[in-house]
Amino acid sequence: MSRARIKVFGVNELVSVDVNIVTSTITIEDCAVNANEIQLDIPITGTVFGTLLNYKGALERLGDAVNDKPYSAPPIAPVLYIKPANTFNRYGAEIPMPAGISRLEMGAALGVVIGKQAVAVDEENALTHVAGYTIINDVSVPHDSVYRPAVRHKARDGFCPIGPWIIDRQEVDTPDDLIIRVFINDKLQQENSTSNLIRSVSRLLTDVTEFMTLNPGDVLLVGVPEEAPQAKIGDKVRIEIAGIGSLENFIVDEKESKWRGTI
Repeated sequence: MSRARIKVFGVNELVSVDVNIVTSTITIEDCAVNANEIQLDIPITGTVFGTLLNYKGALERLGDAVNDKPYSAPPIAPVLYIKPANTFNRYGAEIPMPAGISRLEMGAALGVVIGKQAVAVDEENALTHVAGYTIINDVSVPHDSVYRPAVRHKARDGFCPIGPWIIDRQEVDTPDDLIIRVFINDKLQQENSTSNLIRSVSRLLTDVTEFMTLNPGDVLLVGVPEEAPQAKIGDKVRIEIAGIGSLENFIVDEKESKWRGTI
């Protein structure tokens, strides 16, 4: 069992619980329930910051394109973007497929949840600013844009499932060696590891907080592995991160989704 925090619909505060990350079982006051048996809410309260090109394979996949104008070189600092609040989505909920789009990219990402204000932190002590870790599906419409914010592709309603919980930092020996797997309809479609990060979690926190304050409740995504698998309407998507758990969601037609006020 691992110590974690969850948010349940109708309860304003996060609740400390024990979870079995293999069976997705939550124990609250000696009562064990499966994550699918309760309505879990989004367990974070701040801003979600994404990071591009932080996996070695993702940068290598660009090849010589990183040397083209207007940048003419690989990035020397983290390439960040924001997943705004309209994208936030919960465990077990629907991911809406926009009209005119046939497939969506499933971006498996480790989310680093900030526990105390982080300003110009040093790498050695960076993790002391972390409250815990969660799973993020950084959903995107397939696109070629890398350096410029792809708002229309990444910031659509429901494009950021988060959860199912926040695993306490002390429960994870190192966030830099976690296997990440993506299953679509229970078939393995992607496997990678945070050992392939260009910037480790500590280094990423150091580089980001050099110019930007991270506040309690904010979430920093360490990046999305290269060749994100694609899903279509009707697919069940499950992202598993070793030591953290699994996040499940379903792809539905936007017209049938709550995001368009039809439910």
